[in-house]
Amino acid sequence: MSNLVRETVRSNLKKRYQAEKRFRLYGVASVSFGLLCLVFLFGDIVYKGAGAFRQTVVEAELYFDPEVLDLDVPFETGQLRSANYDGVIRLMLREQFPEVTTRSDRRALYSLISVDATYDLQAMAMANPDLIGQSRKIWLLADDDVDMYYKYGREGEQVGRLGESARGWVEQLIEHGAVKTRFNTGFFTNGDSRNPESAGVKGAVLGSLFTLLVTFLISFPVGVAAAIYMEEFAPKNKITDFIEVNINNLAAVPSIIFGLLGLAVFINFFGVPRSVPLVGGLVLSLMTLPTVIISSRASITAVPPSIREAALGIGASKVQVVLHHVLPLALPGMLTGAIIGMARALGETAPLLMIGMIAFIIDPPSSVLDPSTALPVQIYLWADSPERAFTERTSAAIMVLLAFLIVMNSLAVWLRRRLETRW
Repeated sequence: MSNLVRETVRSNLKKRYQAEKRFRLYGVASVSFGLLCLVFLFGDIVYKGAGAFRQTVVEAELYFDPEVLDLDVPFETGQLRSANYDGVIRLMLREQFPEVTTRSDRRALYSLISVDATYDLQAMAMANPDLIGQSRKIWLLADDDVDMYYKYGREGEQVGRLGESARGWVEQLIEHGAVKTRFNTGFFTNGDSRNPESAGVKGAVLGSLFTLLVTFLISFPVGVAAAIYMEEFAPKNKITDFIEVNINNLAAVPSIIFGLLGLAVFINFFGVPRSVPLVGGLVLSLMTLPTVIISSRASITAVPPSIREAALGIGASKVQVVLHHVLPLALPGMLTGAIIGMARALGETAPLLMIGMIAFIIDPPSSVLDPSTALPVQIYLWADSPERAFTERTSAAIMVLLAFLIVMNSLAVWLRRRLETRW
């Protein structure tokens, strides 16, 4: 009988060990699959967006002819701002391709150079008026179709909208070493543009920074104050229980509801201007407040009661106990919760769309009252554009947004480890 019992126990133990082993394998497989999907997602984003950090330029020997520039001789420096720089570029192209004579072909030839290249020439002439009447070799910004063809379409794949004649002209320029790619500094220093080759994320980045600044300045003090009152001073009754339930429920409310609230209250009622970081920060602070309050209350609760009792024992008041002893010890957790909440707010698009931050803004903002957009909205706008060049800029902007999120979450982890107190 004892042998039978032992065999039964061994059999049951073996089955349990096998079940535990299978459960661990299932867990490892699930985690591996999730990591594989994450690697595939990041790899696809990097693959599609890496090209946005390289921009095609065309070398040209330009003669700053005062007659073509439509300047009086002698000219004044102020006239350079409205000079005909486009005519200088067209003259250079006609001289380089004299066989192009028809109007339609010349229009296609002129489109090889970006229309925004004239602004670079204007800046050069304004900085150095002595260029007028001289020749100078300059690298001009290529059109987005030329950029796509040079980077992706020379292997036979049809990329962009270049016709057969235009591809031939580009190949001639390539044979003469007049085409190359260089690091696209404009992607980080320019605002938005309808021309992909000139579009950048500076305006969206500054708009996001101003919006997050307003969000932090509102949500963190208010959230911490609310958490301190609820945890340390508020009486335990039905009213405070009702408030606690609603705070927890607000953390799960869809973000677009906060956008509707901001549209109705801040814009329509208080008259705050649309599409400015101030109203964006107000809306995102409402969305972030529940997270800050919940994390701050958890941090206050984690402070041992002995700290409070010791402070009260030496004659400290309730306010002194909270401000001088509890708050400094709970601050690391509060900052961590605030940063994580702001990182979530950084990636929100729906509430910003509701308050008008989807507007096409060229000039980067200089304050919280200047019209601007945000990185998630900029990504949304570029993703909706049909040009192939905007596709890679969309992925590149996603990479910038992910870098922001990684930095903010890493900062939260560092602050928690640097400031936390182990009991």
